[in-house]
Amino acid sequence: MPHLTLASLTTLRLGGPVGEPLYVSDHDDWQELVHTVGRREEYSPLTLGHGSNVIASDTGHPGTVAVMNTRGITAKRQDDNTVLATVLAGHPLTDLTAWAAAEHLSGIECLAGIPGTVGAAPVQNAGAYGQQVGDTLDHLTAWDWDMGRLRTLPAQACRLRHRDRRFKHDPGRWTILTVTFRLTRSPAAPISYQPLAEELGVQPGTRPPVSEVTAAVLANRHRRGLLLDPHGPDARQAGSVFLNPLVTTAQAARWSAAGCPVHTDSDGQLRAGAGWLLEHVGYRPGQKIADGVRCSERRTLTLTAHNSATATGFSQALTDLVRQVERATSITLHPEPVRVGAWP
Repeated sequence: MPHLTLASLTTLRLGGPVGEPLYVSDHDDWQELVHTVGRREEYSPLTLGHGSNVIASDTGHPGTVAVMNTRGITAKRQDDNTVLATVLAGHPLTDLTAWAAAEHLSGIECLAGIPGTVGAAPVQNAGAYGQQVGDTLDHLTAWDWDMGRLRTLPAQACRLRHRDRRFKHDPGRWTILTVTFRLTRSPAAPISYQPLAEELGVQPGTRPPVSEVTAAVLANRHRRGLLLDPHGPDARQAGSVFLNPLVTTAQAARWSAAGCPVHTDSDGQLRAGAGWLLEHVGYRPGQKIADGVRCSERRTLTLTAHNSATATGFSQALTDLVRQVERATSITLHPEPVRVGAWP
C-alpha cells in the first residue's frame, strides 16, 4: 500500500510521505491522537485542515499528522441580537459564512469564499474586504501541547492583529479544536472596502443585508480569480503568496504616486499592494516564474504549481521574488503560506 503524502492533503499538491496520519472526526479520534503523540514521544503533531495556506516539504513529515475533519456548529443565543456560534475546527470556513448568511447573522460575511477550515482561520487571522476573524472572535478552545491539556483562550489572549496572532509565535504548541464567534442579528457590518461597495452598487458605510454582502463577496472573488476551483487551470495554489508589505510614510508617498495601491490596515499601519509590486518588476498573470511555477491565469499574486513543480522550487521562487522586489523598490515582501514538514 503506497504511503500517504502531504501532497494529497494540501491544495498545492506538493509534499512527500507522512509518517502516521490520523483523521480527527470526533472526541475518540482526538484521544487516540494524543495517545499516539505521547507514545511516539513527539512534541506535537503537524495539524492540517484543508492545507490551503501551506507549502509542504518534498521530504514529507516523519511524525504524526492530524487531519482535522470535525464538523458542526452550535448556536447559543445571548440576547435578542447576539448569538455565540461555536464551530468545530474542521468545519469549512465558507460553509460557516453560508450558514451565518442564512441565519441573518453579521460579522463574518466578508470572509465568504476564503478556503480552509474554521480552525485554521485564527491561526492566520484570516481576513478580506475590511473584515477579519479577530473582529468577531469571542474565544476558542485549543490543546496546549506544552501543558498537555485543553485550554480556553479568550479573544484578547489570542493577540490577533492584522495577519498576525499568538499562534504564529508558538509554532506547534497549539491545536485549535473549537472557535466561538460573537455574531449579531442585524444588517451586515458597514462596507469599508471600495471594490465591494462597487460590487454591491452602494456607498461605503452602507449596511446591506448579510446575504447580499455574502453573495457580492463571492461574485467579486470569482471575478478576481480568488475562489479555489479544484478542477480549473489554477487549481494547485495556496492563494495570495505575499502579504501586503508594511511601508514607511516616505515609501507610501513615493510608490502611491507611481500608481501602487497603499492602504492603512486595521492596526493603523501603511501597507502597499503586493500584487502591484510584483507587476512593477515585470510579472503578469499566467507568466512562468520557475520550472513548474506560474502566476495564476487571473492574478499575479497567486502562484500555481504544475507538473514539474517541487516544494523546494516553489519556495525558492518566492525567495527570488522577494529579492527582485526589494532590489527594485527597497520594500520587503513576506511570504504568506507557511512551510510545513521536514525542511533542510
